[in-house]
Amino acid sequence: MYRSVLTCGLTYNCAMKSAFDLSLIPAIDKRYQQLIKRTQQLPPRGSRPLTVSGRVAGWITARATQVLSEVPGVEISAEAVHITNTAAPCLSLNKVLENVARVLNEGGCVRGWRNELLDVMGEGQRLGVIERAALRPLGLLTTAVHFNAWTPEGHLWIARRAPTKSTNPNMWDTLVGGLTAAGESREDSLLRESNEEAGLRPADMAARTPLRTILRMHRRLPEGYQVENVLVSEGVLDAAVVPHNLDGEVSEIRAVPLEQAWELACADEFTLEAELVVLDCLLKRLDGPRATRSVPAAPQAASPQAR
Repeated sequence: MYRSVLTCGLTYNCAMKSAFDLSLIPAIDKRYQQLIKRTQQLPPRGSRPLTVSGRVAGWITARATQVLSEVPGVEISAEAVHITNTAAPCLSLNKVLENVARVLNEGGCVRGWRNELLDVMGEGQRLGVIERAALRPLGLLTTAVHFNAWTPEGHLWIARRAPTKSTNPNMWDTLVGGLTAAGESREDSLLRESNEEAGLRPADMAARTPLRTILRMHRRLPEGYQVENVLVSEGVLDAAVVPHNLDGEVSEIRAVPLEQAWELACADEFTLEAELVVLDCLLKRLDGPRATRSVPAAPQAASPQAR
């Protein structure tokens, strides 16, 4: 016997939920709430608010503050650190940000230099661009987009991160997940990442849901502070579509039933961010439209990150 379950704006045909499936809901929700607490942390000890061109933009670590003390365009006070363009020598803001990233790298403050530029955001405004690896020491806002893809049978496509990844190597991830690049819209970012990581074309994703925000992460990392908006879209891939990685950042792609996705989560096989995205969607699959997760508020001390 089959019925139609409305989830995230899409209609899925799946087997009638068993008592075992429904019994998972409290456990999944409990784990989800526990993980949320790990994403709402205060800035690292010794961090100071960071402004860029006079707008509050991040939380700079004590180590990064020390390393940048002699960089033109960086002004350090007891209360905050300020980055601006300079008149003497004449340096544009982007040139100052370029120098900031270079000095942070030379000072051992960054992790995994990428040669990728991301937008620098402050109070809702795009202020400039900077090397991706420099964002965490400065506590700058990033935007991550994910695509949760399902098979027509209701299995979830997941991807294992390559062993060469600088963060979370060999862990399971959503099929598609990545950061929005400088000057790129969220929609364009999702399409680009979907092609690079899963070989998907826009036509393969035509029936997906709009991107929605799950949460804003505030998490202490060894290299600094992760402040990140996490967005997700969902869709069912046609049976003829088999995802395949193109950029070398994924070692395996697999379609798993809901129970196996839950088992992998319980075994801590997913990255934290991916698990939150997956659990959010599992709850909606099991509990239907009633399962609405609220976006958590930022930690009080992190209020300068509000955009």
